Amino acid sequence: MKFVARFMVLAVLVVGVFARVAHAEEEDYPSKAIRFVVPLPPGGLTDVLARVVAQKLTESWKQPVTVDNRGGGGTIIGTDIVAKAAPDGYTILLAPPALAINPSLRSDMPYDAEKSFAPVTLLVLSPAVLVVHPSLQVNTVRELIALAKSRPGELNYASGGNASGAHLAGELLKRRAGINMVHVPYKGQGMVLPAVLSGQVPVTIIQMPTVRALLAQGKLRALAVVSGERSKAMPDLPTIAEAAGLPGFNVNTWFGVVAPAGTPIRIVSRLNSEIGKIMRMPDVRDMLVPRGAEPATGTPEEFAAFIRGEIATAAELVKIAGARVD
Repeated sequence: MKFVARFMVLAVLVVGVFARVAHAEEEDYPSKAIRFVVPLPPGGLTDVLARVVAQKLTESWKQPVTVDNRGGGGTIIGTDIVAKAAPDGYTILLAPPALAINPSLRSDMPYDAEKSFAPVTLLVLSPAVLVVHPSLQVNTVRELIALAKSRPGELNYASGGNASGAHLAGELLKRRAGINMVHVPYKGQGMVLPAVLSGQVPVTIIQMPTVRALLAQGKLRALAVVSGERSKAMPDLPTIAEAAGLPGFNVNTWFGVVAPAGTPIRIVSRLNSEIGKIMRMPDVRDMLVPRGAEPATGTPEEFAAFIRGEIATAAELVKIAGARVD
């Protein structure tokens, strides 16, 4: 009995030591380099966003925050790296909309979009734009709808792939407006732009930063944003809901930060607070807003609820589009 009692006392002491060490590590966070995984190839808004956050965190915390681009698998490869990383705050993910879309596309997901992650914060909302080639004689969404109705099955629209944001938004527009346009998927947004600029495919939905200069040069024509609210970067451009009389039409493009599930609340809160400060900095806003990325931070709980809502919305849109990757 004495042996058992001594063993129990020793066990309690060991547990206490480990608990104190873990608590001390949390209090000292960060005490080493942080890996910021971007599940997409370098380039575009995601790269700008990740690098500005990494730079500001490095300056504030005096610890290196390195951006690690791990594209592939429709963002699944990079996202899975973070899902399986140690929950200590030293590996975090720039979470894209695909985090919410992929669960409706595949039955073989290596992680759970909700359970495998600890949401940290929403970063930005970045409205996508419905654009047409100038050769298409339409200046408004209503005119596009009227043209599509007069030529059912003849008008094509491009996207960066099946179940991409552009595909889902395009299928929602078809359903809500009662039109029949033909979806032309490409392997990535980089291949969409040349096709639309040449007039090969006259319609697409694309990220605002990608086309702002082309719109100013008259090489493309913007009809509306597909989000629920107008963009601060192009405030005169209506939403599809406004322009076409389709209330509730809203397809979000967003980016946020998540950590592996089980990351201590103190560390999640520290990340949330510091990233929130960064996104409120005037120089950061001045860099992002003209690119069509509008800072939209909040609490971890708010971001968790946002992700749940986006998963539900994506499931509905994927069903409408009839998309599947399996």
